[in-house]
Amino acid sequence: MTENLDMPEQNTDDTNETSVTPVAEQDAAEQDNGDTGGQDKINVGNVYTGRVLKIKPFGAIISLPDSTPGLVHISQIAAGYVQSVEDVLEVGDDVNVRVMSVDRASGKIALSMKDVTQPGYEDTDAEGYEYIPAPPVITAQAAAAFEEKFKAWQKVSNERIAGLNKRNKRR
Repeated sequence: MTENLDMPEQNTDDTNETSVTPVAEQDAAEQDNGDTGGQDKINVGNVYTGRVLKIKPFGAIISLPDSTPGLVHISQIAAGYVQSVEDVLEVGDDVNVRVMSVDRASGKIALSMKDVTQPGYEDTDAEGYEYIPAPPVITAQAAAAFEEKFKAWQKVSNERIAGLNKRNKRR
C-alpha cells in the first residue's frame, strides 16, 4: 500500500514529458469505493495526537488516527517565530494537533499545534455558550512592584525633561 501525503504523482512517458496528476484524481478510485483514508472521522476543531511522518521546509506531515496524513504549516507550529521546522520537531515525535480545516475533495487536512497550547482556546462549551478568557489575576505584591517601578521611571523621566528644559532656556 502506498502512502498518500497530498503530493501529486508524476508520470513520465516514452517522450520524457512529465505530467502531474492531482491527488484528487489519484484517489478518485479509492473515494468511489468508499475509502476516504479516515477523513470522515476527522472533524474540524478536534484535537488529536499524531506522529511526525516527514519534515519539509514549509511544515511537517503528521499521521492522524487511521494513518490519515495532515500538514502543520511552519507558522502553526509554535506561537513564536520558528526559523526551521527541525528546531522544534523530529520525525517520530508524538504531538497534539487541532484540525483547522478538512478539504475532502483534495484530501488535504490543515493542522495547528499552537492552537492546542493556547489556554482558553475552546470556542464554545457543551451548551453552546462562548468562552471568554478570564483576565489575568494580578496579586497585591505584583501591583506594588509595578507601582514602585513606575514611580522610579517617572522620577528619572521628569529629571531628564527638567534638564532638557534648562538647556533650552539658556539658548
